[in-house]
Amino acid sequence: MENSIAKSTETASSASAAKKSNSVLTYFLLFAVGSIGYAAIEIAFRGYTHWSMVLTGGACMLTFYFLNKAFVDWPITLKALLGAAVITLYELAVGCIVNLWFHLGVWDYSMHAYSLWGQICPLFSFLWFLLCFALAAFYFFFYNIKKKFTHKKEAVVHEQF
Repeated sequence: MENSIAKSTETASSASAAKKSNSVLTYFLLFAVGSIGYAAIEIAFRGYTHWSMVLTGGACMLTFYFLNKAFVDWPITLKALLGAAVITLYELAVGCIVNLWFHLGVWDYSMHAYSLWGQICPLFSFLWFLLCFALAAFYFFFYNIKKKFTHKKEAVVHEQF
């Protein structure tokens, strides 16, 4: 009896460690995809990027992932609006640091209508909305596939017992 309890505790412990390890890998991959994706977008449209934008892209992707997990039942449009607001806030914070404080001149939106300190503007917030809409739709699609696969897997396990 004690031996079976010890085995089940070991199994639960190793399963927990595997899940934690899988989560860290997932977060790392999401950060990397966001970093590389954001840098690629900047290089495609501006011809260059800055290391601060690479880090910001990773942080935005992770944040958007956590928002999608937290608000699974929200409509995609609302998730995209929230994502665009978050990216715009990241852009404002990073812009204030790298452009206004350190004077690195990474970007300047002052020529765009209604820009705030040249760091954010409605045009780019709208573009972030479009990007977040695509990402939310992508997440929704893969979340539902994973959900269906998990339910099928659980049904097979229950049939075995």
